[in-house]
Amino acid sequence: MKQSVLTRYRALAYTTGVLLILLTLGVIAKYVLGVAGASGFTTAVGIAHGWLFVVYLVFAFDLGTKAKWPIGKLAWVLVAGTIPTAAFFVERGVTREITPLIAAPEPVSA
Repeated sequence: MKQSVLTRYRALAYTTGVLLILLTLGVIAKYVLGVAGASGFTTAVGIAHGWLFVVYLVFAFDLGTKAKWPIGKLAWVLVAGTIPTAAFFVERGVTREITPLIAAPEPVSA
C-alpha cells in the first residue's frame, strides 16, 4: 500500500471534520441563538461539506479495500464523517493501524 492512499484519506478526514464542526456551530447560531446572517454561512459550509464528504467516502473506501477491512470497520470509518469530531478520532486510529502496513515491503508477484 502506498503512503499517498493514507495521506489523501487523512486530508479529507480533517477537512470534512472541520467543515462539519463549522456547520454544526452555524446551525446552532441560526436556530438556537437566532444570529442574523447565519443562514448564508450554513448554506455555504453545508454545500462544501456535502461535496467534500463524497470525496471523503471515495478515499476512505479505497483505503479500506486496500487494507482489507471487514465491512463493519469500513462502515464505521465511512460514517465517521457525519458525526461531529468523530472523524478526528477515527483518523488517528486508522493512521496508527495503516502506517505499519505502508512501512512493510510489498510482496513481489511472480
